[in-house]
Amino acid sequence: MAIRTLGRPKFLIQLNSIHNFNQEFLNRVFKQFSTDPKKALTSIPRKSHERNLISLSGLFRRYGFQPSQISNFLKSNQCLLNLKPSHVQKSLKILLSLKPSQEFLSSVVYSCPSILDFDFLEKWETKFSDMGISNFTSSAIRNIFEVSRRFELGPDDALRCVMCLKGLGFSESTVVNVLEAFPLVIMMDEDRIRDKMVFLMDIGFEKDDVDRIIRLFPFSMAFEVGKKMKPLFDEFEDLGFSLDVVRWEVLRDPRVLGMEVGELTQCLKMLRSLKCRTVIKENIFRIGAFRAGYEVKMRVDCLRKYGLTYRDAFTVLWKEPRALLYEIVHIEKKIDFLLQTMKFDVFCLVQVPEYLGVNFEKKVVPRYNVIEYLCSSGRLGDEVGLRGLIKPSRLRFYNLYVKPYPECKKLYGRYAAAEVKSRHPAGMWKLFQPQKHSESREDVENISSVDGSMWEALCLYHEDTSCHCSRAIKYYLAKLPENSYS
Repeated sequence: MAIRTLGRPKFLIQLNSIHNFNQEFLNRVFKQFSTDPKKALTSIPRKSHERNLISLSGLFRRYGFQPSQISNFLKSNQCLLNLKPSHVQKSLKILLSLKPSQEFLSSVVYSCPSILDFDFLEKWETKFSDMGISNFTSSAIRNIFEVSRRFELGPDDALRCVMCLKGLGFSESTVVNVLEAFPLVIMMDEDRIRDKMVFLMDIGFEKDDVDRIIRLFPFSMAFEVGKKMKPLFDEFEDLGFSLDVVRWEVLRDPRVLGMEVGELTQCLKMLRSLKCRTVIKENIFRIGAFRAGYEVKMRVDCLRKYGLTYRDAFTVLWKEPRALLYEIVHIEKKIDFLLQTMKFDVFCLVQVPEYLGVNFEKKVVPRYNVIEYLCSSGRLGDEVGLRGLIKPSRLRFYNLYVKPYPECKKLYGRYAAAEVKSRHPAGMWKLFQPQKHSESREDVENISSVDGSMWEALCLYHEDTSCHCSRAIKYYLAKLPENSYS
């Protein structure tokens, strides 16, 4: 009995140790699975992912993708490693069949990697040919795929939209432009698309005019008739513009339809409150009040694009109305030079709006070259800001920064010591001098025949007013013969 009681604990101890080991292992596995399920069973998926990574890398290289971009692309899109390489290859073939271009293939794959799903792409293989558009661009096809993938739309939705646009009379180029600029048109009902066309035709536009407007400004398809377009035309009418003027301006630049309600009113209010020279104001309104207000809107948008607020943009244009006379391309050139080359902040324009109103090539660049040279050579003690660069007059800037340093004259340009070629041959000025004639005796006798009393009267008259004149007359009378006025 004693021997049996001594042998049982060893067996129980072994069972307990095995049980504790198994429990520990299971707890560790379950704990690891609960914290990170992806790491629970990583041995098998890791090997398959590595094989897929190698296969996909070689596949993309064969289709012309840059090797330097493939690794980063696959790292940022781990979902592609779950696809079969054979399916990815079929998807790439379908994309090339739609548009055989390496640029198109790269842009579509990089912008929307999930498009390589063969189950999704197989449905689109023949749908683009059914749409009946021969000049589909790469961006239009890419936008259709992105919208369809994001909102889970099928090929039939895109086909319905394209057929609707073509049925309303829009040309193929207009349909392509709409899909490029506003691909969400795929999700719109046919009635909403028709309402826009009917509204524009009721105003007085012809069918061809509507097609041109939509082609040049395809984003207008996003505007609702009741919420945007009708209130906008009501504002034009309240401002006193006739429908003929509005139609002409819309045909001239369809982006007019993109103005917010009340924006043109604000722009015209600012123009009428300008305090500038009459010549500048006349040049601004020379193109008409409607167009002048729209030009203000475009320049406000340009300034806001660089970071200025709506109020600051209006302040800059009100303080410097000469900026309205410059093209937007020139304004962008000045601002890019201010930010990138001169290293100033865009908010400096609020303090020094004159920068946008001066000539870029004749004033901004030469002055900056002079200041930059003086700063690099250590000849300027204090830093010259934008105000000190633009505000001084031409002569004052020359006396401060150019005249003391002769080497700056060539940088300044205007005062370069260059020989000015004469427009006339040398010695030509001698031909324009009046001829000298010698006084004859007959001329002297004619002068002497003047009545002396008249000369004396002239002397008395000019004696008080012009002392020099009376002296000259007396000196001349003294030289006359005595019998000439006796």
